[in-house]
Amino acid sequence: MTQISEATIVQPKQQAGSLSRTALAATVGTTIEWYDFQIYGLAAALVFSSQFFPNFDPLAGTLLSFATFAVGFLARPIGAIIFESWPRKFGQ
Repeated sequence: MTQISEATIVQPKQQAGSLSRTALAATVGTTIEWYDFQIYGLAAALVFSSQFFPNFDPLAGTLLSFATFAVGFLARPIGAIIFESWPRKFGQ
């Protein structure tokens, strides 16, 4: 008769507050990111047209300011798609 020993499962040690700490960090990061977009959007609507596009009429300058805002807003997911494979390819 053969004897079967219990397999030991090695699990990584987790700190007691790691889940709440991760949730807090994600919340803070997301809040800062959206605050940044909010401030940039406000500045694009009120300031950027006269500062960066003074040779255009006010409507065209405002639309160009919002176009730069849209490029910044769309560049993040496009960059994530392009660069998502780097951590897997080159390690952490």
